[in-house]
Amino acid sequence: MGPSAERGSTVSRDRAARAFIGSFTTAGGHGVTAVAVDGETGALTVLGSSAAVANPSYLAASEDGAVLYAVGESADGTAAAFDIGGDEPRLLGEPVPVGGAGPTHLALAAGHLVTANYNSGSVTALPLRPDGGLGPATSVLAHHGSGPHLERQREPHAHQVLADPGGRWVVSVDLGTDSVRVYELAPETGELSPHTETALRPGSGPRHLAFHPGGRYAYVLNELAPTLTVCRWDAEGGRLEPLDEVPVVEDGVNVDTFPSEVVVAPDGRFVWAANRGHDSIAVLALDASGEKARLVTTVDCGGHWPRDLTLDPAGRRLYASNERSGDVTWFDIDPATGIPARAGSLEAPAASCLVFA
Repeated sequence: MGPSAERGSTVSRDRAARAFIGSFTTAGGHGVTAVAVDGETGALTVLGSSAAVANPSYLAASEDGAVLYAVGESADGTAAAFDIGGDEPRLLGEPVPVGGAGPTHLALAAGHLVTANYNSGSVTALPLRPDGGLGPATSVLAHHGSGPHLERQREPHAHQVLADPGGRWVVSVDLGTDSVRVYELAPETGELSPHTETALRPGSGPRHLAFHPGGRYAYVLNELAPTLTVCRWDAEGGRLEPLDEVPVVEDGVNVDTFPSEVVVAPDGRFVWAANRGHDSIAVLALDASGEKARLVTTVDCGGHWPRDLTLDPAGRRLYASNERSGDVTWFDIDPATGIPARAGSLEAPAASCLVFA
């Protein structure tokens, strides 16, 4: 992969943050790619890459930024840990089976790595070793159910896992069953226990969820209907309550649209969603409480098929991982309106996500 940033491609590494791009190796991607991030321009510069894991489609960094975790999205799903102290990610032990097929997402919670296994409709917990590596799976919990979409919802499809803001619960979004599940994860044993399940509109196909920084609301992005479901989050009881569903594309759009990722501004004023097919980034404004969302506009994603959308740690820029056009495009965010303006792009074949570390 050669850097093709439109500006800032010669940024010095000593003043650059770092991020990591995941990609589909079976579609020509380079696996896990380390990039320097220019703090002034947001430009990306390739440092090194590793194809040690097939299809590392989603990544997560440890809190101290020393270890990077990846799913291996394949029939015999795996998860892996990388030492990221150097320019080229280095495996910490062999990839570990997750006991599920097609893992698409992962998150750190209660001393464990948790994966969402899309094809098998299950969630897996793996313990973290003292060196940051992964131990064998301690719990694999299968989802049950289906939805009305004949092709996409014949069975469960766990698409995302994440810890709630308080770190007490593990939340899983299931596209196949039109529901969001909440689990307890025992730190000592790694056992996942079902707690609650919230049904969303049948056929909506929920894909990903993001919490409001205030912790009282969550926003579920639906893949099978281009909408965002606003929910109230009860952190004490571990319960989600749907309140409203709003569009993420304008009226009259006649292009098949499959939303993929949702992020929330650190100050809680805006929500952004990536729309595949429509190839756009939706900008939604939130009211002061976070309970009401309103579509403001959509802007071009800078490529084709934006699979992932990432906000930089400062909340000033968005990065769209455009899978089918093979690039990561970054945008400067207008602080008053929340509207992103394209600022540059980096070639990244079969890009699937970008995370900061």
